[in-house]
Amino acid sequence: MAVVTMKSLLESGVHFGHQVKRWDPRMKKYIFAERNGIHIIDLQKTIQAIKDAYDVVRKTVAGGKMVMFVGTKKQAQQAIQKEAERCGMYYVNNRWLGGMLTNFVTIKKSLLRLKKLEKMEVDGTFENLTKKEIAALAKERSKLQKNLGGIKEMKELPGILFIVDTRKEAIAVAEAQRQGIPIIAVVDTNCNPEGIDYPIPGNDDAIRAITLFTQIVANAVVEADNEVGLKIIETLGDDDEDMEAILTDVSIKEEDREIDIEAYSSGTPEAQETPVDEEDELPVDVDKVYAGE
Repeated sequence: MAVVTMKSLLESGVHFGHQVKRWDPRMKKYIFAERNGIHIIDLQKTIQAIKDAYDVVRKTVAGGKMVMFVGTKKQAQQAIQKEAERCGMYYVNNRWLGGMLTNFVTIKKSLLRLKKLEKMEVDGTFENLTKKEIAALAKERSKLQKNLGGIKEMKELPGILFIVDTRKEAIAVAEAQRQGIPIIAVVDTNCNPEGIDYPIPGNDDAIRAITLFTQIVANAVVEADNEVGLKIIETLGDDDEDMEAILTDVSIKEEDREIDIEAYSSGTPEAQETPVDEEDELPVDVDKVYAGE
């Protein structure tokens, strides 16, 4: 199954670049032609770049690392959050806080504060505070959630970044480069592809194009997770002890065996081995049962 088709790229408007006067000469190798004063991106190179990015994301996730989705422009916010949540990865879609990668120790403190505020709201702490105090804490929690909600569970730096619009996310790019974290980025004709490990030439302004790119990266994460799950199942299948543990539900439990009540009451060793014949009379004194009637 193809990662992406030429038709889907064309329908999403991935091939439309910026006006000729706004181009970055370093994007020349990715430009196919010029039409009506607008640069047209070479989709053949875009498809190859997508495949390379898809493979590296799969390898990263299979290796136990996380992917961070970054896109704070309005066109990208919804797609970034939706797809990152779908594949269970980190995301930043409101504002990139300086030091989010290079000063993660400080960011951790803010994450702990966010979790503490959420816990206070649930465990009843707010009930003992004044309305003014509750309003201040709620405002602080809302601000932290808005900026850090997508990385709330992040305990270590991600293995790779996926960025939409490297010009707007210049700080994120610089921090990732400083930390040695690989970058996958959608680069338009006005962007600088140098310094990006896996540049994907394409339209970074159209909502449909951004959504398509984000879905592809999320699909790579999901596929990698599925492969890891299958390997675990195969490993379990090779272990006889694990298989025996799985089959315990179909085995006969000792307490499920039928016993002869009379033999049991007499204390004979065959008490738990003697099967009960359905035609035998029940070992119960019926007269005593209905004596009260």
